[in-house]
Amino acid sequence: MSALQKILDTYVDNGTVPGAVALVARGDRVERAVTGSQDTSGTSPMTRDSIFRIASIGKPVTAAAVMMLVDDGRIALGDPIARWLPELASPMVVRTPLSPVDDVVPAERPITVADLLDFRAGYGFPSDFSLPAVAPLFSELHQAPPRPQSVPAPDEWLARLSRIPMLHQPGEAWLYNLCSDLQGVLIARVSGRTLPEFLAERLFEPLGMTDTGFSVPARDLGRFTSCYRPLPSGGLELVDAPDGQWSTPPAFPSGAGGLVSTVDDLHAFAGLLLGGGTVEGRRLLSPEAVREMTTDHLTPAQRAAGTLFLQGQGWGFGGSVDIERVEPWNVPGRYGWVGGTGTAAYVVPATGEVTILLSQVEMTGPTPAALMHDFWRYATDHHAV
Repeated sequence: MSALQKILDTYVDNGTVPGAVALVARGDRVERAVTGSQDTSGTSPMTRDSIFRIASIGKPVTAAAVMMLVDDGRIALGDPIARWLPELASPMVVRTPLSPVDDVVPAERPITVADLLDFRAGYGFPSDFSLPAVAPLFSELHQAPPRPQSVPAPDEWLARLSRIPMLHQPGEAWLYNLCSDLQGVLIARVSGRTLPEFLAERLFEPLGMTDTGFSVPARDLGRFTSCYRPLPSGGLELVDAPDGQWSTPPAFPSGAGGLVSTVDDLHAFAGLLLGGGTVEGRRLLSPEAVREMTTDHLTPAQRAAGTLFLQGQGWGFGGSVDIERVEPWNVPGRYGWVGGTGTAAYVVPATGEVTILLSQVEMTGPTPAALMHDFWRYATDHHAV
């Protein structure tokens, strides 16, 4: 039994997770481990092709799709988004982050495509969730937790957002999550395709990501894991079953956290990034696009203000970028992110390393759980097999 397998088995045996799938790779050397069950009943064994709600580790996928439109010349990083999202042509901003939602001033400049990609558009979650301008993001947009069937269709969602003031001026601060959903709406408006259609045609089909999408077909529900949250008193509470929220296509396909996928599909996407945008001789992204995605774009002050989520690291387009070794598993240049449903996926472009961990138990906050820490520590100590 491998050391990676033992790590996963430990967390299944102690009841932390019903099951998990993990991958650690460098180049052609790939180590996988599968353990436990797809649900707490233990009747459906976890398999390599089990399907998970990947939550926020889908953010790099959405950012890559935006960069495809940049490569196509359909949009540019400096373009104001109002050309395609006219609802946000004249956004208002709360006078200070502590101000009530009706104490607003006009935005000092337009929101650009780059602002959406680096999460500095002015919309999103700060480290302090008690700020007055944060509450409408939950009540009006259903931003968290991810429940795809409760979110209105993109046009209505964007109309609601246009009535909510921004927390910061464009370019001023890094704010979490909402910009990825805006990226998804932008992709649809620019391309004239729905977000699921665009991703399928430009990313999933070329990469062979056959199990990635915004819902799970009926024929594949037997491979779809149940989703749980940990109870304060111990044990797990069912959040979503295979025939629940993801069993039908949502009205709002969330670019921030709506995808389902498998470990092999995510490994294929990682290969796109490590290949500089080229996979098996086929160019899907330019090397410049991949560099933009995997380069930190934040100032030291912006990184510090986003500590609740960033843990002192930077942010590229759609994912974090390690800039220092704060923990044993931090690797300068490592790019990727974690998902609130218990997932994590990272690449290290300089070394070709990939680490993917999929579980089905929600995180209790922005700080990764012990299973992720042990997994990353193993991957770092063993230098990706």
